[in-house]
Amino acid sequence: MTAQSILEDTKKFLGHLGLDEEPFGVYYDDIKPENAFGPKPGPSISRELEDQGQLNMQEVFNHFSCIIGNIWLARKKHCAAYISSEEYGCPGGVFYSSMMKPNLRFIEHYVTTGFEGTPIHGERYLPSPESMRKFLAKVDPRKAPAKYCIFKPLSAFSESEEPEFVIFFARPEVLSGLFTHTTFTTGEVDCVASPFGAGCTNILAWPLHYKEQGIEKAVLGGFDPSARKYMKTDELTFTVSWSLYKKMLRALPESMFNVDGAWTSVRKKTRLSAKAWGENR
Repeated sequence: MTAQSILEDTKKFLGHLGLDEEPFGVYYDDIKPENAFGPKPGPSISRELEDQGQLNMQEVFNHFSCIIGNIWLARKKHCAAYISSEEYGCPGGVFYSSMMKPNLRFIEHYVTTGFEGTPIHGERYLPSPESMRKFLAKVDPRKAPAKYCIFKPLSAFSESEEPEFVIFFARPEVLSGLFTHTTFTTGEVDCVASPFGAGCTNILAWPLHYKEQGIEKAVLGGFDPSARKYMKTDELTFTVSWSLYKKMLRALPESMFNVDGAWTSVRKKTRLSAKAWGENR
């Protein structure tokens, strides 16, 4: 499939789904894109510095910038977002995006029960630091192959660029189409996973986890309470590998979208959903 044919088929796919917003692709490169949204450089962070007591987490959080938040801005402006080991913005996101290993011990407490005797009560997303360590050890992102992790609309990719993953932002009616078409494409009834994680974990770290295992599995995400403010109401994420996405496009002619079945009524509901949210389609 050529880049042009992929874009043309993507437009057809979006038409079937009733989704106006094109998906984003994610890739790694040593060159930071121009006019992109991303964190400003922050103080150096590492497990080694943390163990030596040389990390000022207040200073780290003074430079806080969320990956999902920067993608949200990029979605609005139809441009790119990025993160790097120096321009990281978030002590969790820099790990999930493969930019820093191992993770800071700080997040094992911050995401769970906090630090006893301090005002940091923890987010209480997992019940203990031990459960968080188990999660981090399982997702275990690989080392980044380049300086920057970059997110941008598929149509912004050049002929020489190729995304590793494709990320959709959609509400349940559209998600039902993505979910069912992924199942139709793969023939596997468990081809969609929705494991625990931060917003960036489910659009990048978990997809990387499955790819490294040679498993083609879509990841449904967007449930992280901390990331919800950077997403539309009722919106979730749906991420697939580039190889699976191309298979999904090739499977379109034989899919439910081209027969007079249940999708016809669901497609009407996508229009009703858009109308309810003031998005004319």
